[in-house]
Amino acid sequence: AARIIQNMDPTADPCKDFYQYACGGWLNRHVIPETSSRYSIFDILRDELEIILKGVLETSDRGDREAFQKAKILYKSCMNESLIEQRDSLPLLEALTMVGDWPVAYAEWNKTKEPNWSMEEKLSIMNSRFNKRVLIDMFVWNDDRDSSRHIIYIDQPSLGMPSRDYYFNGGNYQKVREAYLQFMITIAKMIREDKNMSKDDSFVQEEMAKVMELETEIAN
Repeated sequence: AARIIQNMDPTADPCKDFYQYACGGWLNRHVIPETSSRYSIFDILRDELEIILKGVLETSDRGDREAFQKAKILYKSCMNESLIEQRDSLPLLEALTMVGDWPVAYAEWNKTKEPNWSMEEKLSIMNSRFNKRVLIDMFVWNDDRDSSRHIIYIDQPSLGMPSRDYYFNGGNYQKVREAYLQFMITIAKMIREDKNMSKDDSFVQEEMAKVMELETEIAN
């Protein structure tokens, strides 16, 4: 109750500006950080929790249960920036190999890879190895009709951009859409360069335009 009162502005007339009356105290005491687009009590709690987790993950893992050890190993691997810089794009190239390579960054993909390429197999690898849902989202959750059991759900996954509005609307949506396509083109060029492939900007732009067209069809 004290926190709620603290976040109110009792000097404001609720009949004229109810938002200021209900939230004025919060607005006066908090400023949205430059690194955030929003700021609420949940964001503050999340920041505090991250500090606590950082302290826990940086303690010795001697005597820890296996799950805690795995979490600390993952944290240490993410913090080892010198090794990350040293490996450069190698992890990404290895991941692409696992899923059958990328046509835009593989010479004659249609002839050498496509005949043995299976969508079902690659979707399962993306899901199980990388926790990435493409085209189909599958997960296990409580059965809505019987909460004592769990069942497999099949659903549509999220899009490449936040919502379907980004694929069709104008204004700022269009600016994001153009930047999104340019980002794909840039990444494809980087991968081709890292694989010592010839520079072919027109081919890359055509291929990425096809990807954008496919995503737009899915969004529709």
